[in-house]
Amino acid sequence: MTRTITLAALAPVLLLGGCLSFGGEAPDSLLTLTPTATAPAGAGDAAAQGTALAMVEFEATRALDVTRVPVQVTDTQLAYLQDAVWVDRPARLFGQLVAETIRSRTGRVVIDGADPGVNATDRLHGSLRAFGYDARTREAVVTFDAVRNTNDAEPMTRRFEARVPVTAPETAFVGPALNRAANEVAGEIADWVG
Repeated sequence: MTRTITLAALAPVLLLGGCLSFGGEAPDSLLTLTPTATAPAGAGDAAAQGTALAMVEFEATRALDVTRVPVQVTDTQLAYLQDAVWVDRPARLFGQLVAETIRSRTGRVVIDGADPGVNATDRLHGSLRAFGYDARTREAVVTFDAVRNTNDAEPMTRRFEARVPVTAPETAFVGPALNRAANEVAGEIADWVG
């Protein structure tokens, strides 16, 4: 009797297990971006409206708006690097890296997030154009088109690009090279808005 009750209680759980699917196998590891410099922990500073920088979430091309690492095979052919998966979309990771780099290098207050700085008159936004591996040149490539708006001037635009040689088209080599290239571009953006 007890056995029948236990089986009856477990039957829905066993049946439900056959209906659930959590996707394919999880990757061994996920890629992320790590800033080369970070702002120190502690009390934050107040900023005047004119000195705060609001960062609007960066956009990306369709090929980059995924968590895979693109490989430019030819001028017209794109593939994705096997077993290379980002922890989040590259545009979001890159935006966080740029915000941290600006904070640490310039000391400016950077407001980012869903509602980026309603009171900040200086705004930075843009589009990630390349963020992957170029098989033709064997390089990690990061290209970003930035737009900066301020109240007292016309919008300014600038293209930033960094290329870092890659030993082999494998995650262990491409990931660190992309991190290095992204930090290089973030540093140039920080100098530009500093």
